[in-house]
Amino acid sequence: MRAAQHSSPDSAPTSVTAPAIDVWLLVLPRFALLDATGPAQVFSTANDEARDAGRPAPYAIHMVSPGGGLVTSAAGLSVLTAPLPTGGLAGATLIMVGGRGLEDGSSPALTPDIVRWVAEAGGGANAVKRCCSVCTGAFVMARSGLLDGRRAVTHWQDAAQLQAQFPAITVQEDAIYIKDGPIYTSAGIAAGIDLALSLVGEDLGRSFALRVAKRLVVFFKRPGGQRQFSSELLAQADPQGLHGQLTAWLRPRLKQPIDVNQMAAAFALSVRSLHRKLQREAGVSPAQLLLRLRMERACALLEQPGMSVKRAAAQSGFGSEYNLRRAFAAQLGVVPSEYQARFG
Repeated sequence: MRAAQHSSPDSAPTSVTAPAIDVWLLVLPRFALLDATGPAQVFSTANDEARDAGRPAPYAIHMVSPGGGLVTSAAGLSVLTAPLPTGGLAGATLIMVGGRGLEDGSSPALTPDIVRWVAEAGGGANAVKRCCSVCTGAFVMARSGLLDGRRAVTHWQDAAQLQAQFPAITVQEDAIYIKDGPIYTSAGIAAGIDLALSLVGEDLGRSFALRVAKRLVVFFKRPGGQRQFSSELLAQADPQGLHGQLTAWLRPRLKQPIDVNQMAAAFALSVRSLHRKLQREAGVSPAQLLLRLRMERACALLEQPGMSVKRAAAQSGFGSEYNLRRAFAAQLGVVPSEYQARFG
């Protein structure tokens, strides 16, 4: 295997010929097709872009699986894979592809041997330079221990389950992708494309990655987080737990001024107990939960035809356009009018 050479994210690609960077995409039966082919296409397009500029291809792309051979995706289409590499991983990039059965461990392919291989590939003596996951691939990395003590993300529908199963991980459910040292995780399905573009930016410079994004007709850096692509981010809350009960209590009251004292009184708890119980169940404070619910309401309103930003602000409890703009900028990285233009 060839050693990788990287340039800084803002620098132009080096004129010195560098060995190709090996990218290993690990798939298991019932994998999500776009989780694998999305990143693969990004690296392939980067190769095309380099060749068109008269330079060697910067990436060597490998689809691998335990034992190699044909692996069938959840969509019913199969890909031909090579066996897992047994050594020489230094300098390479490993991407754990998501799929069905990884989040709850029901996939028969999710064996102790594959979890051990991922652990060694991501953190052993001859570990890869970057270990990444797409969507529920984060659960495989979590089982290997690679995410312990780190920030991570997965598909928004599975974020609560990842946090509950692996409390040593700090799950940031709204991120598109997260880099924590040499460990990278990304959100659902198409977020693997965002992650791959960021890796190309690290390797070959931002301007090169931007050209790849333009060639693919995708955002180089998508505005906002994955919350904007879900209509009910908090729907997975346990309706019998405090998180679910407080969510149900807050929803019809979002337009009203609400403080933590009122929330605590509604459940006959002290403010301190409310904080502690909610933090333990959902990893959020009462104020954060209220903000998230108001953001959900504001997003849903802005998606309706004819809705004004002023009305959305009033009906979601933000009160004024100014408050709504501040919240959108902080939470989603876009202003309400931009969100409305994309999703209205």
